[in-house]
This record gives sequence, structure tokens and C-alpha cells, in this order.
Amino acid sequence: MKLLNRLFCLFMWVPAHQAALAARPFPLAGAWELVAADRLQTDGQRVHDYGEAPTGLLMIDTDGHYALQIYQRESPRASSTHFGTLSIDEPSRTLTFHITSAQREEWIGTRQERRYELKGDELSYRVPARTDGQIPISVWRRKH
Repeated sequence: MKLLNRLFCLFMWVPAHQAALAARPFPLAGAWELVAADRLQTDGQRVHDYGEAPTGLLMIDTDGHYALQIYQRESPRASSTHFGTLSIDEPSRTLTFHITSAQREEWIGTRQERRYELKGDELSYRVPARTDGQIPISVWRRKH
């Protein structure tokens, strides 16, 4: 009888636990302002990727839908924009961008993982290395 009670509790707990997790808002939900858009060169030097004072906004809703824009202020104006949904694996510190549409055609419909770090209201992540070996680094600050 004890075994049946335990099994019943287990089978009731799992769906309830999954429902509670699903009801939890996305942990990065909110508006994020760009702090830095740099790149790590193959020699280890960190340089600006979008000029001295890039501007950008990352909006994430409570379900993980996002829209991201990064702009270079100086001419010629470079930019990076995409939107879709985000998933997060907190134990492995991985953000996955499920890109619905993007400025770069080759990104449309792709899934891109980025290792992230969250310190208070500052989110930073590294984009996978480019073909030239350089690694873009984005740093965002949560807006209040």
C-alpha cells in the first residue's frame, strides 16, 4: 500500500511540477540596453565591433519571445537585427536563440547557442566564432 501511495504521489507531483515551471515567467524577461558590442580577436585583444558607442535594445517577453537590434552610430552604419524565441539552460549557462527572421539571411530559421553570464542586471554572452576566428561579445544592462 505504501508503494502505491508513493507512486501516486510521484505521478501527481511530476505534472504539477512541470506546470509550475511552465507558469514561471522567462527569467530574462524585460528590456535590455546595449552596453558593449565587442569582438575578441584571435590574438586575445578585445576591440569594438560596432564603433565606439553602439546602441541597441533587446526586448524579451515573459514567454521568451525576443527582438534584438544593435546599431553602429558612426558612418558607415552597421547593424545586427533578429527576432524569434529564446530558451535558457541555466545549469549549462546556455542561451539558445531560435531565430525566426534576421537581417542576415543565413540566420533565418536557425538555432544559435551562446554561453552567457548574468551578474545582477548585466547579461553578457559570446557568439560562436566567426569564420576568421573572431568572437563577438554582447553586453546588456536590464532597464528599470
